[in-house]
Amino acid sequence: MNDDRQIKLYATAPHPCSYFDDREAQTLFVDPACAVGSPLYTRLSQAGFRRSGSHYYRPNCDGCNACIASRVPVADFSLSRNQRRQIARNKDLDYYWRESLDAEAYPLYERYINERHRDGDMYPASREQFDSFIADSRQDTTYLHIYHQRQLLAVSVCDQMGDGLSAIYTFYAPEAQRRSLGKLAVLHMIETCRQRQLPYLYLGYWIRDCQKMRYKIDYRPLELLMSQRWVRLN
Repeated sequence: MNDDRQIKLYATAPHPCSYFDDREAQTLFVDPACAVGSPLYTRLSQAGFRRSGSHYYRPNCDGCNACIASRVPVADFSLSRNQRRQIARNKDLDYYWRESLDAEAYPLYERYINERHRDGDMYPASREQFDSFIADSRQDTTYLHIYHQRQLLAVSVCDQMGDGLSAIYTFYAPEAQRRSLGKLAVLHMIETCRQRQLPYLYLGYWIRDCQKMRYKIDYRPLELLMSQRWVRLN
């Protein structure tokens, strides 16, 4: 990354890995005092960094490279047969991009974390956690709201950068799991990139041996950041 000499990076002490019970993780953070504008944010994303609240980070684990940054090259993406069926089954949903969160967003987030992620480090959900992780946004952050009639079913946090959108986090109504709302949100973000003429949708880290992080391989072609270069999987 061209700006490495101007940016201070800090490494955390080893801590329990969120994805593998038998491993420790270490994380590299951008100096919180660094002003991360859109051009720098774009370069950080191209180098495999992600945003979480006000922090920009990437895994820096000793002896483990399981977390691989991924992005969808939008111009070459085509819907699979299964994705077409998912869209057809959910024609009754409405999608809205908004600059702020609807009032129903926190109760939805609380139910999602407490019912779907009881075994994770985000359980139990709290308003403070929601404010720092979801509501703490950038000027270029927008929120995708998915509704069925007047009921909020899902919210995706998304940042716009110079070369694409970055999908930060999605949460949804646990009782609507059969709708595959997370997958529908990704498909809508890909279409939004097309409409805005943005070349990439950054999906975060693909982890081959972690079930909840493997879904990203369903969006083809997919580019993975390996040995500091983006490699395409068709």
